Amino acid sequence: MNAFVHPSENRGHVKMGWLESKHSFSFGNWYNPEYMGVSTLRVINDDLIDGHQGFGQHPHDNMEILTCVLKGTITHKDSMGNHGGITAGEWQLMSAGTGIRHSEMNQGDEPVHLLQIWIIPNERNAMPNYQQIQLDPHDAPNQWHLICGPNDNAPMHIRQNAEVKTAVVIKGQKLPIEATQHVNYVHVISGKVQIAEHTVDAGGALGFLENSELQALEDTQVIWFDLPEHIE
Repeated sequence: MNAFVHPSENRGHVKMGWLESKHSFSFGNWYNPEYMGVSTLRVINDDLIDGHQGFGQHPHDNMEILTCVLKGTITHKDSMGNHGGITAGEWQLMSAGTGIRHSEMNQGDEPVHLLQIWIIPNERNAMPNYQQIQLDPHDAPNQWHLICGPNDNAPMHIRQNAEVKTAVVIKGQKLPIEATQHVNYVHVISGKVQIAEHTVDAGGALGFLENSELQALEDTQVIWFDLPEHIE
C-alpha cells in the first residue's frame, strides 16, 4: 500500500495556560511544511480546554468547521443567533461562508476534550449555516456512522465532495474502508488499529488511496475522511 503515515508524536504540541492542543497540521504558531493538510482537510486540532475558559468571539469565513466533543460540554454562541451546549457524543458543523463570528466556551469546572476540524469548501462566499447532531458511535459499535457529506442523505450537509465518518471498533473486529471519493485519511482518536501493514496509535493517522480494511488492535475510536483528489 502506498500510504502517508502521520505518527502521533509528529503533531504540534501547544500549551498556553488554559488550552492544551495537539495539531495534526500546521496551525497558529506551530508550522511544519510537511504537515499542511491532506486534500481538502486542513485542520485537526485535539484540544483540551480548562474549566471556565475557551475561545472568545472571533471571525471565520469560507471554511467548513466541524467540532466533535469527546468529553464534557462546550457552549457555542454565534452571530447567526445560535446559542447552546454541545455535549460529548454530539457534532457541530459550522459553514462559515461569507463570514461568521462565534465563541466556544467551557462553562463547567472540568476540562472539555474536543476535536476541531477544518475542511476547505468547494463553494465560496455562500450564506453561513449551522448544523448540530447527536451521534455517539459507542451506541452502535463495529460500523461506520456518516457524520456529514455532500448529499441530502447525510445527517449534516458539507460544502465539499467529501464524507466524514466515525466508528468505535472493539478489539479484534474489522471494518472495510471503501472510498466514494479518492483519498482516505483515517485519524485514530483512541486505541490502536492496523490498516494493511501499517499500525496506527491514538493521535496518529494514515492517508492512502486504495480501498482497505481496518482492524482494531485495542478498543478504538476512529474518524475517516473520504476526500476528493484535488482542492477544487
